[in-house]
Amino acid sequence: QVQLLESGGGLVQVGGSLRLSCAASGGAFSSSAVAWFRQAPGKERAFVAAISGNAENTYYEHFVKGRFTISRDASKNTVYLQMTALTIDDTAVYYCGILRFETAWEEDPLVRGQGTLVTVSP
Repeated sequence: QVQLLESGGGLVQVGGSLRLSCAASGGAFSSSAVAWFRQAPGKERAFVAAISGNAENTYYEHFVKGRFTISRDASKNTVYLQMTALTIDDTAVYYCGILRFETAWEEDPLVRGQGTLVTVSP
């Protein structure tokens, strides 16, 4: 069973940057589509970005397009989310998940991590 572990969250000021990592262990990951989601306090889960298994296709929710970049390093079994120009509204727990297929972000991920907290301060 694949396990996912997110890292890289923390406290950052408005306009700052962070890079989140999603490391997989325990099974195949390199051919799986992976997405980042976020959940702010009192709000529903929101899709952020997704990447196909071969990294050829990437997808972004409109509110992060142009600011966030999803990528993956197969040799490290890791998917990244580079976040720039952060705003207060980006404050949330961010978690990664393996998708059934690369556009299946409306479904619950097959596997998900525990998440990492990103807090953007004024």
